[in-house]
Amino acid sequence: MSKTSLWSVLLGFLMIIIAQAASAEPAADFDLSAAGGGKAQTSGLKIGVVEYRLLMEKVAQREQTEKKMEREFKERQEKLKKEFSEIEKIKQRFAKDDAIMSEEEKIKLSKEGQERVLNFKNAENKFNQDLNQTRNEEQQKLFKFVTDAVQAVAREENYDLILESASTPFAKDSFNVTAKVASKLESGSGGGKPTKK
Repeated sequence: MSKTSLWSVLLGFLMIIIAQAASAEPAADFDLSAAGGGKAQTSGLKIGVVEYRLLMEKVAQREQTEKKMEREFKERQEKLKKEFSEIEKIKQRFAKDDAIMSEEEKIKLSKEGQERVLNFKNAENKFNQDLNQTRNEEQQKLFKFVTDAVQAVAREENYDLILESASTPFAKDSFNVTAKVASKLESGSGGGKPTKK
């Protein structure tokens, strides 16, 4: 039997298998309509979506957190501003009196300016590190508080799954439970309160 004849037989056999598969009823295991396809709510699975970003912006404890951070860092920030102002005065004096200062005065003022700039930069870097660390810690507390409220809504209303809206490509408005969670947060019964330092 030639290669062409063999290919013809194999192709014919393949066509018969494809035709039989197309005319057969789909197997129950592959019935997608039973597993989801927009019918999750009617099949007993209760799903919701929530806008975490919006809840994080609206949560009442956010204002308390911002005030706490302002109190904690205000004094250091004021010191940095004052030191920056002093450094600027040194720069201005150096520029203004350069022609009338002795070489010794110039060296002394330049050295003082350099030391103060170095100390200022170190203090500013430490301030920014501490500020960012505290901000991250406080954000984690707020996130936990919002998550507790989401979980409380899920338990009370028997949700099987609540997704974050930013990671969900599409959801009908009826799935959105953000308002319910916001109400829970406003009532202060979110299932947990931010812990104090």
